[in-house]
Amino acid sequence: MISEGDAAPDVVVEDSDGNSVKLLATVSGPFVLYFYPKDDTPGCTREALDFTDLADDFATIGVAVVGISKDPAKKHASFIKKHNLGVRLVTDADGSVCEAYGVWVEKSLYGRKYMGIERATFLVDADRKIAGIWRKVKVAGHAQQVLDAARTLK
Repeated sequence: MISEGDAAPDVVVEDSDGNSVKLLATVSGPFVLYFYPKDDTPGCTREALDFTDLADDFATIGVAVVGISKDPAKKHASFIKKHNLGVRLVTDADGSVCEAYGVWVEKSLYGRKYMGIERATFLVDADRKIAGIWRKVKVAGHAQQVLDAARTLK
């Protein structure tokens, strides 16, 4: 499992146009990578809106915010437009990014077990090292916690 201080995996994601790109090559400087289960669901929408509300604050300190799920680029585009989101969303079509970050986990809902994305956030510093990890995220107040941690990056 990935830990603080580890190098951020140089993973391939799909951008909003459906092109495969290396994540670390598309983000300069420090960034937040937040994993969420599904576009346009209540918790995922609230999380995206919270990061959007703080997007200017993240930009001011030079930290990009990237959300990632397994939803396709077309669905991301609709989600962004519908909620006027100010964060970048990328796709983990084959699940390899979730595996690399250890967020593809067994979940349980009403006694039914299934595999899915654990809501988790990773703060990556300018040296491409993991500077902060939040697992099993509770959405309320989370974006602010991440911003506060990002402000301490050197």
